[in-house]
Amino acid sequence: MSEIEWSDFQKIELRVGTILKVEDFPEARKPAYKLVVDFGEQIGTKKSSAQICDLYDKASLLGKQVVAVINFPPKQIGPYMSECLVTGFHRQDGKVVLATPDLAVHNGARLA
Repeated sequence: MSEIEWSDFQKIELRVGTILKVEDFPEARKPAYKLVVDFGEQIGTKKSSAQICDLYDKASLLGKQVVAVINFPPKQIGPYMSECLVTGFHRQDGKVVLATPDLAVHNGARLA
């Protein structure tokens, strides 16, 4: 593993947002949802595609706060333009567990 400088870490905008909308994404190669995430007044909402169908259903995702990278350039995923990367951790079985704050924080809060 290579080391990075503090300035490298500071370039990554890891922010908290609340999932406002969840839709199926049948065109995705692997099962995924289309998400709309609210990052607060200053940043606004951003769209993301997330391969998290194994552990989460649509109802359980609504209102959930997640940690996302918001300063990647938009990425075309099939017919969908993803504007942020919702983060998570792969379990040994390959399923993704979302990175979430354990207590509520304001939307747009930056990972410290």
